[in-house]
Amino acid sequence: MNRPITTLFMLMSVDGKISTGSTDALDVDQDFPHIEGVKEGLHQYYEIEQTTDLWSFNTGRVQQKMGCNEKEMPAKSPVSFVLLDNTHLTEHGVRYFCAKSKTFVLITSNPKHPAFSLHEENLHIIFQKELDLHSTLARLKNEFGCDRLTVQSGGTVNSLFLREKLFDFIDIVVAPVLIGGKDTSTLIDGTSLQSVTELNKISALKLIECATLQDSYLRLRYQVIK
Repeated sequence: MNRPITTLFMLMSVDGKISTGSTDALDVDQDFPHIEGVKEGLHQYYEIEQTTDLWSFNTGRVQQKMGCNEKEMPAKSPVSFVLLDNTHLTEHGVRYFCAKSKTFVLITSNPKHPAFSLHEENLHIIFQKELDLHSTLARLKNEFGCDRLTVQSGGTVNSLFLREKLFDFIDIVVAPVLIGGKDTSTLIDGTSLQSVTELNKISALKLIECATLQDSYLRLRYQVIK
């Protein structure tokens, strides 16, 4: 297989939400620690996250919400980060990930992205006028030695992986909470199917593990059936 083995690893509510609302001011990482009945078991998600692959795929939008454009420079980690971003990362945000990453790969279609003005040793830029995930994943494997990749992006980008049949495993931590809201991002968003002729774009799953965690949390692990 000419790409990394991919795993979608996410925290979601029982109704499949990966955010607490429809604006960037609302976010599970910021809001769950303040909700009684949810905050008590939240640490388990972050503990499991520490065991995921040493290559991580995310988006500039998610990381902007996490504060990378303002935070102090972090310590170096053994993890290599791949970020898809056009407009959300500032120069500080790029430097933040250069400081944090073993290898930092930025995917962008913005020829004026602030990353182009930087000359960090571990910074690599994949410029594409239109996003091509197949090509990107092949380059990650062949040029950077990425054999396994954990995806933790938003619902829209997750849908691109899904429709292109680029997920191999799904690893979901379910928090004991219902959020609601038709405009609140879910595990998989993107364009809805319109016809039975598109049913081949759906991915069936084979259950690997269903683990009951503490404080009413669940962990669900699946293999994707192509």
